[in-house]
Amino acid sequence: MDQTSTKTRIDLVDLLRGVALIAMTLFHFGWDLEMLGFVERGFASQPAMIWFARCIASSFLFLVGFSLVLAHNPAIKWPSFLKRLVIVGGGGAVITIATYFATPDIFIFFGILHHIALASLFGLLFLRLPAIWSLFAAIGVLILFAYGRGAFFDAPWWWWSGLNAFVPRSSDYVPIFPFFAAVLLGISCAKWMKKSGSISTLSTENLSGQPASLLKFIGRHSLIYYLVHQPVLITILYMIHLVIR
Repeated sequence: MDQTSTKTRIDLVDLLRGVALIAMTLFHFGWDLEMLGFVERGFASQPAMIWFARCIASSFLFLVGFSLVLAHNPAIKWPSFLKRLVIVGGGGAVITIATYFATPDIFIFFGILHHIALASLFGLLFLRLPAIWSLFAAIGVLILFAYGRGAFFDAPWWWWSGLNAFVPRSSDYVPIFPFFAAVLLGISCAKWMKKSGSISTLSTENLSGQPASLLKFIGRHSLIYYLVHQPVLITILYMIHLVIR
């Protein structure tokens, strides 16, 4: 999930990614509580929880766009990009297969990892363009999502787009529209910060202290954390469920 190279690492970016992962864990904890019957049905699908999940996904994707600029400046580093693409795409495939067998009614067919893989490819188109184009494209994505959805996109092979008129059931659904806008905003922000020199200032800042170090460590190993955290959470809660039922 992290595309920032070791030579362009910025402590704050890793820390923010770690914060987003912790927030995601809290959301999934609520989801697991409902699934195992610790709380009433509907707890994880109430509006506040849905918006919490959307904010988490958007923060991840903003950092994907931001890191894409950092990792591939001044030119696209194809070997590292393709390696990361295969790893993230492979992780998405593993999630799809695992959830198809574990929760077939709500399996993940286009979740955050699938989005990151495809959005990283699309994002390459904007790396050589001025920041304003990424901003305009982000606005265009949001406008198209608001006014371009329709029954034509209701066929399952269009669900990745998000332009379908209804929302298919899935425990993690992060379609291109509207969430690609967050990636584009991340690209635009990184470009403006590079032009202003703010990136150079950030790269020299060292965030120390135990909490910061832990969050940075999580942020630097985001894919492993993402793949492992849910099995760990579910196992712990299931064991507690067996003891108290």
